[in-house]
Amino acid sequence: MAIQWFPGHMHLTRKAIAERIAEIDVVIELLDARLPGSSANPMLAELTGHKPGLKVLNKQDLADPGRTALWLAHYNAQPATRAIGLDASQTAPARQLIEACRQLAPQRGGSMAKPMRVLICGIPNVGKSTLINTLVGTRKAKTGDEAGVTKLEQRIVLADGFYLWDTPGMLWPRIIVAQSGYNLAASGAIGRNAFDEELVALELLGYLKRHYAGLLEARFKLDAVAGLGDEEVLEAIGRQRGALLGKGRVNLQKAAEIVMNEFRSASLGRITLETPEEFGQWLAAGQLLDAERQAKKEARGRGKKRAPGREEAPPDAA
Repeated sequence: MAIQWFPGHMHLTRKAIAERIAEIDVVIELLDARLPGSSANPMLAELTGHKPGLKVLNKQDLADPGRTALWLAHYNAQPATRAIGLDASQTAPARQLIEACRQLAPQRGGSMAKPMRVLICGIPNVGKSTLINTLVGTRKAKTGDEAGVTKLEQRIVLADGFYLWDTPGMLWPRIIVAQSGYNLAASGAIGRNAFDEELVALELLGYLKRHYAGLLEARFKLDAVAGLGDEEVLEAIGRQRGALLGKGRVNLQKAAEIVMNEFRSASLGRITLETPEEFGQWLAAGQLLDAERQAKKEARGRGKKRAPGREEAPPDAA
């Protein structure tokens, strides 16, 4: 799915991170435990990859616990990286962050002379502001259900000699993994005006049919959903919930909103939309397609430059 959502403040965030990173000891990246691979920002990896990293799988109370364990093992196997799972609204687990950062940078944070300097990043609506408010016990950061609430970099003192810089949620300019686009939209990380809700709901239902059919059947009182087409399932949900138009037609837009709201609230159950193995396969396929696209773009650009009697033109925009 083509999603191009990179508001002006995200350009400013990228610049701020690039300028700040030299003095940072540990980078915390908050991930959505329901889609850890898709919610990991490749742009952040480019900007901060040389620093020790703490991957926090937030909203783990909404995610499939078996799959969360797979993702934690995946990240913990990487060098200079630790991973923990938590629910940002719970105070005790959230305090694990300070200890995890000290383990990643043991030479820092012991005194005011050598304070621990931590940068916390993440995509929009991943729960960063809620986590920060839980850590400090007051409303230091704004929170909201819509993507892109935090707009300015904030410096917060979490403990003596422990400084945290918060940054606005940042997506990346172009999503090359098609399934990631759908998963990010389903989770609420992308503003609703940037995608087709019915299309996203159909993709979500297709995945749920394959991996969580029992949860779909129990929640919506359906039978044998695995044998139905995605649109048939969406229509059945619409009928079951009374999302109807005139003459008994189903309001598919309303039905799509119901499906996504049920997923986001975990009313369907604890669901994770990807495993490390699945995401690795999607990423490899996306990188291959992107490389082919870039090669074609460059070839077109060279062809225009060689064409006689024509002005030189820049390659087509991505």
